[in-house]
Amino acid sequence: MASEQEKRSDVVIIGGGLGGVAAALAAAKAGQRVILTEETDWLGGQLTSQAVPPDEHRWIEQSGSTASYREFRSRVRDYYRRNYPLTEAAKSNPILNPGNGWVSRLAHEPKVALAVLQEMLAPYVNTGRIEVLYHMVPVAADTEGDLVTGVTVQGPGGARIKLRGTYYLDATECGDLLPLAGVEHVSGAESRSETGEPHALEEADPLDMQSITHVAAVDYIPGGDYTIPRPRDYDYWRGYVPSFSKYPILSWFASDADDTTKLKQFTMFPNEQGIVSLWDYRRIVDPAIWTEPLNDGEVTLLNWALNDYYAGPLIGVPSEERERHLEGARQLTLSLVYWLQTEAPRLDGGQGYPGVRLRGDVLGTEDGLAKAPYIRESRRIRGLYTVAEQDVSKELRGAAGPRRYEDSVGVGSYHLDLHPTTVSQRTFYIPNHPYEIPLGALIPVRVKNLLPACKNISMTQIANGCYRLHPTEWNIGEAAGTLAAYAIRQQVEPAAVRESAAHLQAYQEQLMALGVQLHWTEEELEA
Repeated sequence: MASEQEKRSDVVIIGGGLGGVAAALAAAKAGQRVILTEETDWLGGQLTSQAVPPDEHRWIEQSGSTASYREFRSRVRDYYRRNYPLTEAAKSNPILNPGNGWVSRLAHEPKVALAVLQEMLAPYVNTGRIEVLYHMVPVAADTEGDLVTGVTVQGPGGARIKLRGTYYLDATECGDLLPLAGVEHVSGAESRSETGEPHALEEADPLDMQSITHVAAVDYIPGGDYTIPRPRDYDYWRGYVPSFSKYPILSWFASDADDTTKLKQFTMFPNEQGIVSLWDYRRIVDPAIWTEPLNDGEVTLLNWALNDYYAGPLIGVPSEERERHLEGARQLTLSLVYWLQTEAPRLDGGQGYPGVRLRGDVLGTEDGLAKAPYIRESRRIRGLYTVAEQDVSKELRGAAGPRRYEDSVGVGSYHLDLHPTTVSQRTFYIPNHPYEIPLGALIPVRVKNLLPACKNISMTQIANGCYRLHPTEWNIGEAAGTLAAYAIRQQVEPAAVRESAAHLQAYQEQLMALGVQLHWTEEELEA
């Protein structure tokens, strides 16, 4: 058997999603050498391989995120201005929304996000400060006491590489490095007695976690017929009725975000009947902003309540069951596509839209589905501070307003948005106050040189409902990468950075120099 290859760096980042990319950029800017791994061939996670346009708050154009995240957004718009035949109105629009989808102020193609991220990484990748290893997943970790001493990743064909660094960052979608390295962590739902949260379960259930969604890209060709073969599980999903509904999951009725105890009617396309259209919800291509035709029309992403998969979790189950659920999520999305093509009720009284066509070219795949599923919930470290519903809920905080942390490393805002879970199938959309990200939530209770850099900080399942979104994940990654670099340079452990007023101030000043906003101001929130 061939000996295992070994690579060394200052910072080893496992996972190339948004948090991982932001962490790599921050550590590299601070002068550290970085190895970044990614299990697909696309960096960018939510924005690219998972095909989820950015969910953002209403202040995002001016504040409420890091400068580098706003730089990313600005570069996306510039990419369209430089490369697409835009109308004068679109070209001159400072808040251009390329797809004019209403879920986001910046609905855009995953390939554009990928190109922009690669541009932002280019100075460091091209000079060797960042090395990216694609098609790699973590399979083992070496530890000595409270330190991680190495992480083994495996690629196609079973080839293994031992990665050694001073700091290790877990930016995987499921917190995969945490159990391998023996990091204390939780998963699924906590109990009300443990967290004191009004919306927590009476009893903890580590297998009750948020649904995943395997996104698809489609366009619509009137008069065409692009009906796919009947999916393997179509009959099952066609008859499946969620516990919170009286309609099958494949129907135009789903939970109302304004009141998740009620159902709301949707339909396919914009109409004059006042029924909410899902077509333009996550539309990422809108030829109306072009001066010449480039393709056959609009492209949208299927990431709807109709293909939220909550038949079982990916975490805490045997690998065979995990694979079954991953395939189940694919089957549900393919079933949604087939239902749209053949049986979806139309407002004119007819059934089906056979002109719906899968667009794998948009997502870099053959089958029209994203390279990876969108995973909303990860394993989460047990940290020095745990963010909970009480820290964010508008109802619970009331007139006190946003929670302020002296050790804040960033800000964000989003509803406490819990998609149907895998056991209790509970779902809610709780109004929030804008929030801050406490450094204590990024520091494990014991392990000294591993940091979370994704959706795996110390927070409850309910708090995860808002801390999982794009700008916050980016901010978490940037804060973690900067912290690792600071700890290496100052030869101090992360916990000591938080405990020492001098170190905390110096670290926060470094974040602010990068354009990381640490606190919300009353003026911003009143705007």
